[in-house]
Amino acid sequence: MPHLTIDCSAHLTGVLDAHSLVKELHRVVLEESGSAGVCKTLIRPAGTYIGDLSSGEAGFVHLEVGLMPGRPEEQKARLSESVLALLDGHLRSAGVRESAVSVEVRELAGSYRLSSSVR
Repeated sequence: MPHLTIDCSAHLTGVLDAHSLVKELHRVVLEESGSAGVCKTLIRPAGTYIGDLSSGEAGFVHLEVGLMPGRPEEQKARLSESVLALLDGHLRSAGVRESAVSVEVRELAGSYRLSSSVR
């Protein structure tokens, strides 16, 4: 049931293999988090700016993993590290030389609900 949201530089959408990335991310997130169910992922390309770099060639990726509450901080930190390594590997393989990559694992709010039609 994990929710993954990937915000990334728009120019990376033509460079990264989203299908391969998402397939590997789902496997890693399910294994590391101990979640059951199906990952749901949203990729949002956007205009990005990093520091004073005017070339626009540096890539920015921020991935947020939303999980049901209850996991220890150590487990969430391990998941963040694993996802960060996976993202770095995909960017290197795609030939992205400069990038800022970050991962945040957070707990979904108590008000979270999932439509039965999506399950």
